[in-house]
Parts: sequence; C-alpha cells; structure tokens
Amino acid sequence: MKKIYYGHDELQQDLRELLKSIKEENFDAIVAIARGGMTIAHILAEGLDLRNCFSINSIHYDDTQKLDNIKIFNIPNLINSKKVLIVDDIVDSGDTMIEVLKVLKDKYSDINYKTASIFYKTTALIKPDFYVKESNEWIDFFWVNDLN
Repeated sequence: MKKIYYGHDELQQDLRELLKSIKEENFDAIVAIARGGMTIAHILAEGLDLRNCFSINSIHYDDTQKLDNIKIFNIPNLINSKKVLIVDDIVDSGDTMIEVLKVLKDKYSDINYKTASIFYKTTALIKPDFYVKESNEWIDFFWVNDLN
C-alpha cells in the first residue's frame, strides 16, 4: 500500500483553509473523533475561540487493518449545544463518521450536526460537509510517525 507523509506545515496551511470554510457557521461545540480528530479539533477550537471542545472515541482500525466492528464510547455531554462540528483527520470508508453521527443523533436529536476532515476519500459512504483534500492513498500523519 502506498503511503503519503502528511507534515506539520501542511496541516497548518490546510487548517487555515478549513477554518475559512467553517468560520461563519457559529458552532456551539466541536467534537473530535479520537484520536485522529483531536489535533484538528484543538486547532479549530483555538481559531474559532470556542471553549466547548470535546472528544468521542472510536476504534475501527488496528494499525492499518480495518476491524469488523466499530466501537463508539466516551460520548460527550452536548445537552446545551445547538450546532456541533464533528471532526476527524480523514473520512476513509465513512463508517466511523456514520456511526458517530448515529450515536450522537440518538442521544441528542435536536442538535444540528456538521462534519469536517482534512482528507476525504471519494469512495467513502459519507462526504463531510467540509474538507480540504481528496486522497485515495494511505496518509501517514506526522502526529503518528514522528514519535515512532
């Protein structure tokens, strides 16, 4: 499998672009899909001056191997939110984003949800509302590789 390295400088540039797209949306909260969405959610929350930055956990991969089931846990308290942005580093198959949306909508049905990612694979089952790049390659994000 071909892998593409994604570095810090590229992330900064891409998040500036993503921030321009979402700035006028007036989100009440950001939910990062952990772990990949956490870096992105933190930087976007800073750029939006938004303190309500949460995470939700999902397990769908073991290294590069896709698992049969998606486990969703650590559901944040969004009771006071009206408009929430869910972020991840990549929408690959779309399975994780779909499952996270399902779990959150089941618990908080009155919230307006939007989704965002840096990368989006056109073969995914769901297209994020906001994204920066399309790629069908495996992305090696710097926050994973720089520590190994």
